[in-house]
Amino acid sequence: MTDDGVNKRRFDTRCTVISMGRGAELGIAIEVLELYISPAHNFKGHHGRPPGEEPAIRLESIECVAGAGIRGDRYFHHEDDYQGQITFFGWEVYEDLCRRLGIHDKHAGVFRRNVITRGVDLNGLVGREFTLQGIRFSGAAECSPCYWMNAAFGPGAEEAMRGRGGLRARILTDGVLRCDGSVSRPDAANPPGR
Repeated sequence: MTDDGVNKRRFDTRCTVISMGRGAELGIAIEVLELYISPAHNFKGHHGRPPGEEPAIRLESIECVAGAGIRGDRYFHHEDDYQGQITFFGWEVYEDLCRRLGIHDKHAGVFRRNVITRGVDLNGLVGREFTLQGIRFSGAAECSPCYWMNAAFGPGAEEAMRGRGGLRARILTDGVLRCDGSVSRPDAANPPGR
């Protein structure tokens, strides 16, 4: 048990990346640091109006359903072959944004990505299939940042995130994705997404 009362469990952090076209497999260690679902849309459909106020919910595990998304998330069964059934965001990018923009009171959950990772170039997974904790995914596209990031995280966030907004992926097999461990979080007493 860690100081913040969270049970710390270790899971297999190896990720097998299947390079499309060559069939070669590359073993990459990826840490799954945080997991989030967002039951309702805060930004989509809110153009010209204030964003919604539904917080992202941090979980220790999420249920990935092939072709459908994450059970309980706003994009679960969103549309056929939806490329954003699950989204990934790099902890390294989050830390850089905090330093660069001088923001230290926001959680990584404000970006409304599902899986916060450490140890992988997420852009390198676009167009590739990969397996993480026994679940197969297909990297579909970058999560391009939008102007809402300036409101969710802070002024300048949209520009600072260009080219590193995360990964949108399809879920190819069912499974449960779990957090590998814990990291220090700013202002952990406040719920994420506020």
